[in-house]
Amino acid sequence: MKAILISVGDELLIGQTVNTNASFISEKLTENGIIVVKHIVVGDNEDIMLKSFDEAIKKSDLVVVTGGLGPTHDDVTRKAVVKFFNTELILNSDVLADIQDMFSRRGREVTSTNKDQAFVPKNATVIRNSRGTAPGIWIEENKKIFVVMPGVPYEMKEMMESTVLPNLREKLSTKSKTTVTTNLLTTGIPESILYERLGNLDELLEGASLAFLPNQFGVKLRLTIKSKSLEEASDKLLHIEQKIRGIVGRFIYGKDTDTLESVVGKLLNDRGLRIAVAESCTGGLISARLTNISGSSSYFERAFITYSNGAKVEHLNIDEDLIQKYGAVSLEVARLMADGVKAVSGTDIGLSATGIMGPTGATPDKPVGLVFIGICDEKICTAREFKFGDDRILNKDRTSQAALEMLRRNLLGIPYEE
Repeated sequence: MKAILISVGDELLIGQTVNTNASFISEKLTENGIIVVKHIVVGDNEDIMLKSFDEAIKKSDLVVVTGGLGPTHDDVTRKAVVKFFNTELILNSDVLADIQDMFSRRGREVTSTNKDQAFVPKNATVIRNSRGTAPGIWIEENKKIFVVMPGVPYEMKEMMESTVLPNLREKLSTKSKTTVTTNLLTTGIPESILYERLGNLDELLEGASLAFLPNQFGVKLRLTIKSKSLEEASDKLLHIEQKIRGIVGRFIYGKDTDTLESVVGKLLNDRGLRIAVAESCTGGLISARLTNISGSSSYFERAFITYSNGAKVEHLNIDEDLIQKYGAVSLEVARLMADGVKAVSGTDIGLSATGIMGPTGATPDKPVGLVFIGICDEKICTAREFKFGDDRILNKDRTSQAALEMLRRNLLGIPYEE
């Protein structure tokens, strides 16, 4: 099955909004064996939309449209769909009830503009919207599937997961080949080295395909295999995954939707351990990521953002003379920060980060991107040096990732390579 995505909105064309919807939809379709052949971005212009609809439906089996379903004058997608399929709008009582229920729960009156959103194309199957007022649309004609969803990301994602993807899987179940995909998430190893470590990919993959997808947090390895049945494809994929883990397993922290913070959170929780964090250069980002996880109060005790030297002395009880001797950005101070936050908090583990995020603050001996991360538990108290790039925000992301990875390795007893 081939798919074309159409993203609607002037804000996308002028660069005001990043098109994350297309990325999400493409990834989900690909995971389910659907080939995305083209992305189209159009403004809020009915004539251009109609031309794009015509092009897409002629060149694909599935057209997915997002955006332009809101209640305002510039939301013209629904009107364009009605014209394209030569149909009419009819009131859908279920959608109207959904809208009324949502407004009632929020203590608001339903306006006539919002009631208008309960009108849907006559030839469409409605995709209910549990997170907003605009319903999605599913139309099947001439063996083609035409799906329209709101542009609001959390509304679109809920529709994809609850309705669109299950419906598409049902359609694809009659096909002779089954496609299975999994993503292995790595960190702490560059893409080029990861590629070299894996060796002869033809021998390793045994007919599966492998994509290397790097970002600031690491490299995602997307494994895809096609087979006659779901069971056979899953077995083959598991076999290949185990081979990859045998080579680079120490760098793999999770799969698919895992996050490093959720992985270390589970490890802390399972071991009954509590952690405290002292952050300088990251300004609270490590703590924010740890506390993004529901239930983190069972293992996260407290955090200090000790940005200044005075804060390190006052809150972490670090000797000011030692900061002057080694510098705030140093292996010694990172270790003292981790030890200090563990001591003042009474936790099992102390984690710390100090560094130079840039673009200013560097010295000949300490360049932008230099970071030290410390960790102390009941057995060890140590710190490591890292060298990142020259982008301030990326450096904060990379530091938080390195700190959480250092924590993961500490909890699992995985050593760093020297």
